[in-house]
Amino acid sequence: MNKTIADARTWAMTLAAGLRNADFSGLTPFVIPPVTALHAVREELTDSPVVLGVQNAHWEDCGAFTGEISPLQAADAGASIVEIGHSERRALGETDEQIRLKTAAALRHRLIPLVCIGEDSAAQRSGRSGVVITDQAESALAGLSPKQQSRVVIAYEPIWAIGEQGREPSVDELTDQISELRSALGERVAAVIYGGSVNTSNARDLLGIPGIDGLFIGRSALDASAFLEVLAIAQESVGRRRTPTLDPTDVPMPSPGANDPSTPSLEKGCQR
Repeated sequence: MNKTIADARTWAMTLAAGLRNADFSGLTPFVIPPVTALHAVREELTDSPVVLGVQNAHWEDCGAFTGEISPLQAADAGASIVEIGHSERRALGETDEQIRLKTAAALRHRLIPLVCIGEDSAAQRSGRSGVVITDQAESALAGLSPKQQSRVVIAYEPIWAIGEQGREPSVDELTDQISELRSALGERVAAVIYGGSVNTSNARDLLGIPGIDGLFIGRSALDASAFLEVLAIAQESVGRRRTPTLDPTDVPMPSPGANDPSTPSLEKGCQR
């Protein structure tokens, strides 16, 4: 919960100005503002390469889910990405099954699912990081065709590395976890990106870790100038790492399943 509409607009204007004066042709920058500010940010970034998203979306298109937004509404508001399964959402009770449903629902509306995975400090200390994050990723991908899986972005965010109290992980720690995750996923997904204490000081080292396709920036990106600096660092590494292109128009839709609650129909009362 950061930035009012006015704050977000100012932030987006700063970002837009920086993008006009730089070449980030090898990147796909994305921004996931609070949903209240999505329209304002979209207005300021209309002519930019930035892809916009929302921080959460339900698996149903409509209904009695007070406080939620649907993937239908997210797409209608101009989002191309849905962030799914952030640890702060999981802490509120979001389950792997709900994350699976949300992933399929996002694809149904040609939204790019950005699925967050990450282990807590207990799993990290016990050496179970790789098992935990691989299980989370596989759960989100369950039931999707290879083509559908190829449009999913996996964001690895160790819970112990995020937030104001987060500990910045070492390159060696991350190399081991990313290697295990990549061994399981291969090239099935659109990208594996890293988030967790990402800043201008460590971005270059993080992008040098084999298997990391990009960065998922949190607190440091609240400063648009810092975000632009990280983009510049990422641009330097283009050509030395895998650089997937996220095209929202090429997201395949899952085949409807008669008994799958992730595929609601008009009979459920949705008005479009």
